[in-house]
Amino acid sequence: MTGLLSLISHHGYLFLALVCFAEAVGLPLPAALAILTAGAVAAYGGLHFYLVFGIALLSMISGDVILYFMGRVSGWALLGFLCRLSANPETCILRSAEYFYRRGKQTLLFAKFIPGINIMSPPLAGSMKMRLGDFLQFDALGATLYVGAYAVAGYLFSDALRAMTRGLRSVGFAAEVIFGIGLAAYVVYRIWVYRKYRLLDVIPRIQAEELAKKLASDAAQNMLIADVRSHGYYDADSERIAGSIRIEPNNLVEEIKNLPKDQEIYLYCT
Repeated sequence: MTGLLSLISHHGYLFLALVCFAEAVGLPLPAALAILTAGAVAAYGGLHFYLVFGIALLSMISGDVILYFMGRVSGWALLGFLCRLSANPETCILRSAEYFYRRGKQTLLFAKFIPGINIMSPPLAGSMKMRLGDFLQFDALGATLYVGAYAVAGYLFSDALRAMTRGLRSVGFAAEVIFGIGLAAYVVYRIWVYRKYRLLDVIPRIQAEELAKKLASDAAQNMLIADVRSHGYYDADSERIAGSIRIEPNNLVEEIKNLPKDQEIYLYCT
């Protein structure tokens, strides 16, 4: 907090804009903390509150618009890239998509407050061909709520933040030790989670050529082919494997109940 307060005090609006823009385009930087601190600096005259609010807002919307157009052009390839930073990429994509399926455009109003969803929402909106006007309207409202909440909190509680800063200075070495231990624990945890989900790579697979041979043989009578492509890739008018059925990946609990128990089931996605 001490370093962040010093950076914002000395570099002000430029630093705030860079941090907010960087988080909006997917980099792991603390925009909320930067906005909170900038609001506190504004409270004792170091910055102008309305400029803090406006610069943070425009920076976040600019980053969101870039991801929106990248998602529109690249489809879900960009979502897959962003989700590789997650422990479980498929869960990352499906969780984000589920918010859109259930709440539609309103997702953008609160997405920035939810880690993971905040980065995925703009490219997901683009990949799903949301109209630019609708995206800008809802994204701007969501960004306004996000920036406003942290900027106002920083402004109102500036004295408490300043007291915390003094405390950190007085116990600087202890804080560094605690931070180091916390960082080491986080790294160990991420390694454990990564190794855990690596087990998913052992799911049985079959080559397309081998499946085609089975479909052409008598074994086809005991086979069921299911299309489980996510919405960003699935199009009812697109080509599908002949005779395959559609399974909605965001409704698996209900879909599984309707599957036969006496057939071999083959799934294909993208």
